[in-house]
Amino acid sequence: MQRTIDIKKIWHFLTRYIDSFLLIGLLALMGVGLITLYSAAGANIAKVSNQMVNILIALSIMWLVANIPLQHIRRLALPMYLFGLALLVGVALFGEINNGARRWLNIGVTRIQPSELMKIAIPLMMAWYFDKHEITLRMRDYLVATILLMLPVVLILRQPDLGTAIMIAASGFFVLFLAGLSWRIIAGLAVAAAASLPVVWTLMHDYQRRRIMTLLDPTQDPLGAGYHTIQSSIAIGSGGLVGKGWQNGTQAQLDFLPEQSTDFIFAVFSEEFGLIGNTLLLLLYLVVIGRCATITAQAPTQFTRLIAGSITLTFCIYIFVNMGMVSGILPIVGVPLPLISYGGTSMVTMLLGFGILMSIQTHPTLVKT
Repeated sequence: MQRTIDIKKIWHFLTRYIDSFLLIGLLALMGVGLITLYSAAGANIAKVSNQMVNILIALSIMWLVANIPLQHIRRLALPMYLFGLALLVGVALFGEINNGARRWLNIGVTRIQPSELMKIAIPLMMAWYFDKHEITLRMRDYLVATILLMLPVVLILRQPDLGTAIMIAASGFFVLFLAGLSWRIIAGLAVAAAASLPVVWTLMHDYQRRRIMTLLDPTQDPLGAGYHTIQSSIAIGSGGLVGKGWQNGTQAQLDFLPEQSTDFIFAVFSEEFGLIGNTLLLLLYLVVIGRCATITAQAPTQFTRLIAGSITLTFCIYIFVNMGMVSGILPIVGVPLPLISYGGTSMVTMLLGFGILMSIQTHPTLVKT
């Protein structure tokens, strides 16, 4: 009897700040990811085992963050932002160059990619700033928040890392939008962005311009810039209604698909499980998004509403951009499919965000500090 009580206490300790509904959805998606990865990696047990380790580490971090009351996380917003900004400057000055990009910083014991930290630090910092000025919110506060957003985005663009820069810019924009930025200003910014496209085009790298041009016509460079789009489109189309079956996708098994374990894993899934499988996958994503939206709607303060909304909407953008680039309707920008693609850094960042959402849900009272 005593042993049963102890087990109940342990279980309660482990789950008291965990949102069960959200956790089930996340575990289901990660399970789909492991199944797809096994096929995409050619039945490579070592790679699947590595991903399982990544998942366990990410889940541990999610549990830890979920157990931290939001008033303590709120205090970390400014230090985390300044620390991340300093690391980005360090990357610009001392970062390792790999395949023409300077994105990693060697800190002796390991290498880190500071831009991943900013995916959480930016919305936290901007939500903290708007919450701090909630009573006297003026236009200059939106301008300051925009500057806070653009500083790391510019540094990441210089690495260059267009995909991460877009995701971070999107997460910051969502905070601006949820904080009440006027539709007139949003429309004005859209017009200004459209007008600046010729200037942006001249500042882009050659490979980035080729990606956009091949989006319009991949066949103009079928063995070069258009190769990714052509092969992924073939994989998705050949899956048909029910797919070719697990481990029977020819594009993946014959190594026609590039980056099939990471950015293009959705093409592997589509070829093997078809339209029905894609529909079920989207339903799983919708379950997670719906729960996140509910947590956002129930958030008790300005800070929690802004950070929860930004995390939820950024998760949606990740899904849309990855599926869009794999399907050939968006340029290839190197964005993984969340919770499915192979990789430890993106998994940790994603579940850290979900840990914050769980903390918002299970610690409803936020004391301003």
